[in-house]
Amino acid sequence: MIFERIKSEGLAHLSYLIGSGDEAIVIDPRRDCQVYFDLARSKGMKIKYIFETHRNEDYIIGSLELEKLTDAGIYHGSGVDFKYGNILKKDRQEFIFGALKLTALHTPGHTDESMSYVLTDPDAGKEPIMVFTGDALFVGDVGRTDLYGPEEVPRLAANLYDSIFNKILPLGDGVILCPAHGAGSLCGGAISNREYSTLGLEKVQNPVLKKTEKEEFVKFKLEEKLEFPPYFKKMEQYNLQGPPLLQSLPIPKLLSPDEFKAEMEKGAVVVDTRMPHSFGGALIKGSYSIWLEGLPSFAGWMLPYDKPILLVLEEKEQLETAVRYLVRLGYDNMRGFLNGGIAAWYMEALQIDGFNLLSVHDLKSKLEKDEEIVILDVRSNEEWEEGHIEGARHIYVGHVEENLDEIPKDCPIVVYCGSARRSNIAASVLKKHGYRKIYNVLGSMVAWKNAGYEVVK
Repeated sequence: MIFERIKSEGLAHLSYLIGSGDEAIVIDPRRDCQVYFDLARSKGMKIKYIFETHRNEDYIIGSLELEKLTDAGIYHGSGVDFKYGNILKKDRQEFIFGALKLTALHTPGHTDESMSYVLTDPDAGKEPIMVFTGDALFVGDVGRTDLYGPEEVPRLAANLYDSIFNKILPLGDGVILCPAHGAGSLCGGAISNREYSTLGLEKVQNPVLKKTEKEEFVKFKLEEKLEFPPYFKKMEQYNLQGPPLLQSLPIPKLLSPDEFKAEMEKGAVVVDTRMPHSFGGALIKGSYSIWLEGLPSFAGWMLPYDKPILLVLEEKEQLETAVRYLVRLGYDNMRGFLNGGIAAWYMEALQIDGFNLLSVHDLKSKLEKDEEIVILDVRSNEEWEEGHIEGARHIYVGHVEENLDEIPKDCPIVVYCGSARRSNIAASVLKKHGYRKIYNVLGSMVAWKNAGYEVVK
């Protein structure tokens, strides 16, 4: 038997390749799926089946891409009108590959069609070895139940309780847990940084599983407040109908500053993936700042699907990483990237813009002098409630652009987050919309606390 876990950084997406003999299966493949084909080939195996745990909301599934490479059959749960693949005909349907058996277990709650897959080795015994739970059960958390809207949460939460406590946990304490996401995913509220666990460990350590009474569990899910990025709807659409086939990664053109400018004038959107301290000093007017590793988490909040994308990179060697991050979210129309980066732009005497970077000590001084400023906290609700700078206003970074009417233009705006990366996104949004006096706080809340300055709740 071989077992490979493939982690897609940023999205914290976990997919799996399991093989036995000369046959293998893949669970929840990502869109840039060559990795599974190469792994199977290196082990002398052919991928026989592709299984989806549910219609994913946060990334484009790679099942059709992998089917094109391998001719493997695609399977997913019932209850959604998928336009591709095969609907599992019944609960506990079994599949054999090599010497192993996979049993499809209907575990609704996160979504109605959600499936888990139970792996056993019949030659060794009937006891399950692993369970692939999708977004039903994570390490340290359980799946969100709000994707159909608040009115459906009670029903979905009750179903999720039944799926976890009556179907998944009874598989056995020694069964290895293999979820579809790790820490950082928007598909759960508090997924653990630890990525390995068993069902027995979760029963002991997972705080949500301490809520063993259904009413208590449902009440907890009703009170849970999670962000819902707008791109989720696009992912649901793609993952229902089947996304466009890539067959290979897009190759954005290397553009001179003049060519880059011409594409901007045609309506292309600029994304600058440099770090905050670089972006604030010199930026192309109208560009969004999303640092490279932040693209998977924040591109879907900011970028439209109906316009071409242009990239400004710190180094051209980062291009493939940026492309992979964006195609996983369905941003295929990457028109090009700036040859020579921002330096090439200003060396051609093209217009640049910028905003101020502020230390926490300077911010403290402004507050003590009672200067007229607006302090904008763009962290999550949970971070805000744990403590914030006195007098700050709170708008989550993903909602800044739709709430500009709450942010005055006639006085300086000081933006902070946890470390200055999300606040840099917010600062770029404000700059894009004509705000002139903008300050991004370097180090943000981490630096504020390390300086010993007070926070309020």
